[in-house]
Amino acid sequence: MLIGEAPGDQEDRQGKPFVGLAGTLLRMLLNEAGIDLQQVYLTNVVKHFKWEPRGKRRIHKTPNSSQIKACRFWLDAEIAALKPKVIVCLGATAAQALLGREFRVTQHRGELIYSDLAPYVMATVHPSAILRAPDENSRRQQEREFLADLKKVAAIKLN
Repeated sequence: MLIGEAPGDQEDRQGKPFVGLAGTLLRMLLNEAGIDLQQVYLTNVVKHFKWEPRGKRRIHKTPNSSQIKACRFWLDAEIAALKPKVIVCLGATAAQALLGREFRVTQHRGELIYSDLAPYVMATVHPSAILRAPDENSRRQQEREFLADLKKVAAIKLN
């Protein structure tokens, strides 16, 4: 189970998680890491798209704690129904929602963390952070680091 922050514009319009540019990058890197996309469940902590208008575009806004709390029921229900062996929190919002407000992805990225949520829990950056890299070299480096995190997940023996 991979858990992001909240739907983006394309996700909101299509009603599916990770169908925009970040989702395309995520699927490409999951495939490169050797993770079977048919075995992956994608979801978000917050189930609604919070945005502000900027011209004709709808620009994503980070959800606040009350919105995260309001949607936690649905996320908990997804986890309970699926009983995932591995949960990967994509980005700080997802990690803090599930692992506590004090959790820092910058300090614990790629580490397997003890949690009652699943036998294996990890946090890493959100793929949208890679897309926002300031230049091509930074983007490639961030992709390599993200891929390394995904390869750690792929190496977990789930049987």
